[in-house]
Amino acid sequence: MDIMVQKFGGTSVGSPERIQAVAERVLKTQAQGTQVVVVVSAMGDSTDDLIVLAKKLNPTPYGREYDALISTGENISAALLAMTIQAKGGQAISLTGPQAGVKTQDLHTKAKILTVDTTRIKQELQAGNIVIVTGFQGVNSRNDVTTIGRGGSDTSAVVLAAALKAPVCEIYTDVDGIYTTDPRAVKSASKLSEISYDEMLELASLGAKVLHPRSVECAKENNIILHVRSSFSLDEGTWVKENPTMESTRAVTGITLSEEEAMISVEGIPDQPGYAGQLFSELAKAAINVDMIIQSAQNHQTHSTNTITFTVQEEDLAQALQITETTAKTMGAQNVQSEKNLGKISIVGVGMISKPGIAAQMFKTLGDNRINLKLISTSEIKISCAIDRKDAKQALAILHTAFQLDKVTV
Repeated sequence: MDIMVQKFGGTSVGSPERIQAVAERVLKTQAQGTQVVVVVSAMGDSTDDLIVLAKKLNPTPYGREYDALISTGENISAALLAMTIQAKGGQAISLTGPQAGVKTQDLHTKAKILTVDTTRIKQELQAGNIVIVTGFQGVNSRNDVTTIGRGGSDTSAVVLAAALKAPVCEIYTDVDGIYTTDPRAVKSASKLSEISYDEMLELASLGAKVLHPRSVECAKENNIILHVRSSFSLDEGTWVKENPTMESTRAVTGITLSEEEAMISVEGIPDQPGYAGQLFSELAKAAINVDMIIQSAQNHQTHSTNTITFTVQEEDLAQALQITETTAKTMGAQNVQSEKNLGKISIVGVGMISKPGIAAQMFKTLGDNRINLKLISTSEIKISCAIDRKDAKQALAILHTAFQLDKVTV
């Protein structure tokens, strides 16, 4: 019998009425002859509420206790959904991440899933149960609960789909698919019927909040088709897969905006091999994700130095700055500077590979609107620019129009 993995986000289980609707949808899926594994997020904003509560009592809580607290929201959602299904005459059981066999790194708050022991899940499916698993959490080698980062329930769902060899993973959310940009920010955004893994991975990692980047990466590695759709509609959403059939002549598929960016510059680094690796290794040890990286050289009469500039999420700035300043001293660098209140605007599309002039069009559009570019980063299928946060929403709107994304045919 086929297995279907369905993930429901916080808005989908945000009230008793919505949990009722999720229960009915899951029961209908099972009635079609499919074994169902459901992954749930915490209800509504309950995780945010727990974080606020924790930081009122301890501004810098230890990772273990922080995870022990914020993982409880998913436990509530899973138990309530199981109860609701049972009340409707179905069979269901809720399992925490540890009970479901989700094993993670020892790292807290941003742990990666290492393995999944599916024995318990398969036993419950064989017994006729709908299995409801808490997203976002697992257990480490010390049997401590860990969490896998905000938005990690998407990753939990895809990892379970891979472990259970489910061909499709349905991601239910409060929007009805993947759009050319955030439809709440640009009213003319168009819904895409299909998108490639690579494009979706770029969009997700660059700030699009519909899917967690690690979930897309896992889906691509395991060839699991993702179906992103609305919890409140039966309409098809957007299929994320290897070779979408949407028109390949379009250069830009989507635009995304991240408004929580910060920049760090290390100036006067002696021009010697290994220093860049040393700096970014220290940041990686702290699980700080570095995005745009620019290195420039300065030649003096007696010696040469480099400046390395990079961006991080603003929430990581304080820790990243502390690590960078410590490392800069050991390297003999002259100065470390930082800047907050930045945004990152990115255009993404596989069509860029064969179409020249896309970067020029992006830069000219921003320049014509007096939007200054602080950093530029490119790959084969994306171009990102760091800009002042105050210009971010304007940049999103004008680029969406410039690349005619309001005219995408889905």
